[in-house]
Amino acid sequence: MSEKVCSPLRTDAERNRERIVAAARRLVSREGLGVSMTAVAREAGVGNATLFRRFGTRERLIDAVFLDRVEAHHRLVTACSDDPDPWQGFADYVRCVCALQAADPTFVEVLTMTFPAGVVETRRAAAARGALGLISRAQQAGCLREDFSDRDLTVLLLANAGVVGAAGTTAGIASRRLVAQMLRAYATPDTPVTPLPEAPPRPALYHAMIGLVRSRPA
Repeated sequence: MSEKVCSPLRTDAERNRERIVAAARRLVSREGLGVSMTAVAREAGVGNATLFRRFGTRERLIDAVFLDRVEAHHRLVTACSDDPDPWQGFADYVRCVCALQAADPTFVEVLTMTFPAGVVETRRAAAARGALGLISRAQQAGCLREDFSDRDLTVLLLANAGVVGAAGTTAGIASRRLVAQMLRAYATPDTPVTPLPEAPPRPALYHAMIGLVRSRPA
């Protein structure tokens, strides 16, 4: 069979795959990892046969949904762990994780979920251990406060999510400012810290606050 005839079939198959992964990502974000294959097929607008032909098992589908973000987190941890400066490695990790969250709010799922056994869970667990190593290394070097906990990073991600969700057009600037201020709070007194980035413009913050108030239920 000619290449010209086969190409549309491959294009359709890839389109189906993208629709299924996007649908699964939406459902998992709303309902968690227990979402059924039938629900994913319905959300994607494909039949169960198509879904199982593409992925075979729910575990393989979950891997497809999260693999890119888990790999991005793993690469980030590895790069920051290779930095010879313990504080810089830790600070870059915090800044980058929050930037990834700002760009894709569902990214935080790769930090908080435990996945079925498979490639994604293996890489997630390795990255999680690496992140704890960044904290420990910075504390041992005397750069990071001894009372800092990985739970403080979770609190920062919660705060960052609130800023990103509420700040509108100034979300990126507000997020970077928040993270920089928190890194200053995490550092020991003698640790050199980078200058603070620009604060969001007052009018943009004002409009963001008004929008937040108006969005609350009466």
